[in-house]
Amino acid sequence: MNEVVKPKIGSYKRHLLVCIGPRCTQDGASQDLFDSLGDKFKAAGLHDGEMRVKRSRVSCFAACKGGPVMCVQPDGTWYYNVTSANMDRIIGQHLVGGQPVEDLVFHQGPDGGHDA
Repeated sequence: MNEVVKPKIGSYKRHLLVCIGPRCTQDGASQDLFDSLGDKFKAAGLHDGEMRVKRSRVSCFAACKGGPVMCVQPDGTWYYNVTSANMDRIIGQHLVGGQPVEDLVFHQGPDGGHDA
């Protein structure tokens, strides 16, 4: 019998979920944004250590306007129009500084999106 191996994930502070669905952006902008995150996270010190941000692609959030769309967990902060320049703002202000970029937020989960 094959034994199922328990997966491992390194510790992280936040998890960024980026929609790469074709209804979010038709021109591949969401995938390009996702692909850029490795270098952006390294530059901001978010690729390892206690501030590490994990990132994942999702196929659809059913919020198909104003993409690219992404969600920051566990904060429950949902962003739209996440261009490269807006991602830089989100990294500096939210992922590093702990405060959501309010003009890009279209939905906020139950905890208010602020560090405790």
